[in-house]
Amino acid sequence: MADFTFYTVPMSRGQIARWALHEAGADYSHVLVEWASRPETLTAANPMNKVPTVVHHAVGGDRVVTECAAICAYLAAAHPEADLLPREDELADYYRWLFFAAGPLEQAIIARMMAWEVTPERRGMVGYGSYDLAIGTLEGLLESRDWVCGARFTMADVYVGSQVDWGLNFGSMPDRPAFVRYAERFRARPKYLESKDIDRQLIKAAKLD
Repeated sequence: MADFTFYTVPMSRGQIARWALHEAGADYSHVLVEWASRPETLTAANPMNKVPTVVHHAVGGDRVVTECAAICAYLAAAHPEADLLPREDELADYYRWLFFAAGPLEQAIIARMMAWEVTPERRGMVGYGSYDLAIGTLEGLLESRDWVCGARFTMADVYVGSQVDWGLNFGSMPDRPAFVRYAERFRARPKYLESKDIDRQLIKAAKLD
């Protein structure tokens, strides 16, 4: 049995977890989930029936991890040899931007895609303020450095990078120079290319069925 069982749908946020699994060098097997039905093992692991869900078959028993940011952080911790964890001087940036991307940034993007209007006087009630504010905040970070924590790629870049990757591909984020340059850097990583090729092949095969 592989160390990790990975429940996923190829055209989904599962692509984030797969990239993280590859960057960590994790030994995993995947279970492809149909949108119309969920295997009982997934429901048992995650009653939300959401993908991605990762089950770590650890020595002390199975450990279930859900939510993409949590999966990324867990895999970095489970595989310290991959050198994806933050060093002491990177801790603040690592956690700040990992959870910024999982919270305010994603909320802002989803709200815009769903055409949910937040009036100016209510912006303090939502976690992102406004779409322009969230996008501009991330842009300011990526204008000033190559990676989330500075000069070195960490697991935070898998999650933040995935948000930028998806946003540029599907038009939910503007193609500003800082985002485009950042995408060029992470898209050149061998583990990114390796993981994306698997999902592309699975998507292609599904369309041929």
